[in-house]
Amino acid sequence: MSEMSTPSAVAPPAMPSPLRLIATLGLIAMLSGFTIVLIYQITLEPIARNHREALERAVFEVLPGAVARANFAVDDGALVRLPDDELAAAELFAGFDAEGNLIGVAIEAASRGYADEIRVLYGYAPDREAIIGFTVLQSSETPGLGDKIETDPRFLANFEALDVQLDETGEALANPIRPVAEGAKTQPWEIDGITGATVSAVAVARALRESTETWVPLIFANQDELAEDAE
Repeated sequence: MSEMSTPSAVAPPAMPSPLRLIATLGLIAMLSGFTIVLIYQITLEPIARNHREALERAVFEVLPGAVARANFAVDDGALVRLPDDELAAAELFAGFDAEGNLIGVAIEAASRGYADEIRVLYGYAPDREAIIGFTVLQSSETPGLGDKIETDPRFLANFEALDVQLDETGEALANPIRPVAEGAKTQPWEIDGITGATVSAVAVARALRESTETWVPLIFANQDELAEDAE
């Protein structure tokens, strides 16, 4: 009878040293970081270009009748015109018709909504002392509810002639913008709300109120300078 062979013991695999593990993890982290930076650099300019193009379109959307645009910033309380390619540095945008007449000024505003910050662009006409256009630049509000601030025709009609007249001093609004419940609007400075999207509608009203309280007195006082820049 033949003897049974005894299986030989198999040595366990050698564990990599801690230094090798650290080096491997460090290499992976370095490659991951390099990839993220590379992707960021590649996409930075296209993203910025898309933002500029979207903002340019929005300016003409909120200033009906405008065919030309000028960029402005504020320096020590005075409006300063910027070159056309400095859109990103601009704080407001003047719009002009084909004859060079000032249609109005487009201004960004923002406030916290239900889900995240809501950023909007609105058009202000100094000759009418009213907001004459409105569009949403950024919103993460609930689809079908909060996003009605972008799509509801009745809500958007608020901004065809929203009153932002100044008081006798010319330094403050006579009647600050305020939101009301849907169907309760009785004054031209009120924003008729949206049932089911109260937070979003109130956020828009708050953004416009805070922005107009700052910008309208300044723009109204400098509208002649804006018109001169069109010549």
